[in-house]
Amino acid sequence: MRAALALHDNDLAVAEPILRSHLKADPFDVTAIRMLAELAGRIGRYKDAETLLRRALELAPEWEAARANLATCLYRQNRPTEAIDELTRLLTDDPDNIAHANLKAAALGRVGGFDEAIALYEQVLKDAPNQPKVWMSYGHMLKTVGRQADGVAAYRRALSIAPALGEVWWSLANLKTVRFGADDLAAMEAALGRDDISDEDRFHLDFALGKAREDLGDHEASFGHYAAGNALRRTKIVYDADETERFVDRSIALFTPEFLAAHRSDGYPAPDPIFIVGMPRAGSTLVEQILSSHSQVEGTSELPDIPALARVEGYPENLATLSAADLRKLGESYLARAAIQRRTDKPYFIDKLPNNWAHTGFIRLILPRAKIIDARRHPLACCFSNFKQHFARGQAFSYDLTDMGRYYRDYLRLIAHFDMADPGAVQRVNYEELVDDLDGQVRALLDALDLPFEEACLRFHETDRAVRTASSEQVRRPIFRDGVDGWRGFDPWLGPLRDALGPLNTA
Repeated sequence: MRAALALHDNDLAVAEPILRSHLKADPFDVTAIRMLAELAGRIGRYKDAETLLRRALELAPEWEAARANLATCLYRQNRPTEAIDELTRLLTDDPDNIAHANLKAAALGRVGGFDEAIALYEQVLKDAPNQPKVWMSYGHMLKTVGRQADGVAAYRRALSIAPALGEVWWSLANLKTVRFGADDLAAMEAALGRDDISDEDRFHLDFALGKAREDLGDHEASFGHYAAGNALRRTKIVYDADETERFVDRSIALFTPEFLAAHRSDGYPAPDPIFIVGMPRAGSTLVEQILSSHSQVEGTSELPDIPALARVEGYPENLATLSAADLRKLGESYLARAAIQRRTDKPYFIDKLPNNWAHTGFIRLILPRAKIIDARRHPLACCFSNFKQHFARGQAFSYDLTDMGRYYRDYLRLIAHFDMADPGAVQRVNYEELVDDLDGQVRALLDALDLPFEEACLRFHETDRAVRTASSEQVRRPIFRDGVDGWRGFDPWLGPLRDALGPLNTA
């Protein structure tokens, strides 16, 4: 009971020793095992939580609460297929459980099961129509498959139930195609003025109002909201720019021309993956949409598999201790994991997780024939576009202008190193050049990838496919120049970014 009260108060330092001491005396107490798993999950130790929950289920196989916790734990470890298996079992015994159905639908979305996820959301909402967060999740899924009007309607339905739910307002703003009216502005301002909303609602509202004021041309008010939203979000995350800089230093030290040449024939030789790396908001979704319009290329998503495989102690230096067989096995493992996301037998597929720039060397070692594309955009335009964006998860560098500038510099520094150490390993696509000369740039890119030119790549906006990123609606329109100079109206407030960019501050 003392441990339960401490967990209730989120006093984990008190709860943990009590639970460990109790389990030492009674290792078969499944309630205590589940509580310790909950504690591990709260601090992000999901693997430990999973081990504890599996032990609890060995002792009590029919315990639904522990199985539901396990499903959540698997989902948070980016193992949606396993989570779906557990949730299917739970829903067989408890078909009306909204929480289980909602999580299963989200997990289905992770593996591309969009139609099944939408059907599941519709069943949940038929039985329980007053669930604003389920309406919001349903809206996310409809947006992903290109049903924008239906998605907007789902978001509006959520707001009719919970008008201060900030994430829904941000979801509407994040479509980039919705213009808020006077009533919307009044509703968001009223919600932000309340003193009973959560911090999460508050920063989502600030990001949404920043977009609304930007659309009206009020850059000062817009920046004020963006700055407030970012500042509050920054208090919720841990990010150390020095750590990123040290990681890049260590990577440059390891991946010398000699080291890369010595491992040239190691790894798994499949040519299937095309990695699009770089900064978020640099045009990677546009490049993906262009390439996915080609008959030989399948677009998947931002896959979590390269960081998951790289996430071991001593990385990246540990790579020097791996044999050719080890590297080959890692390449095979990546392809097996990525196969879950594939829906066609096209010879090539895209992994567009931008943050994989940090793992360029790892990719070269385990998949030496994979193609890597660096999607690049003007530093000020790119960084400010990130500052305006609230990310559902990750991108912890993006909530402070100084952090952002340093991150951009480190990204460029590492890619420049590979341009020197492994010439031709990374192909570059510049967003501004793509906007100015779509035909020429697309032809050059396809040529670099050894793909024949196809006219469909120029009509990328006609390609019907699910898009799971913030640019989902933008890439369903012909190419436009909105993103090229949009940052300039905010230039008076970008001093910290310019200072952090240093020599890259060229405009």
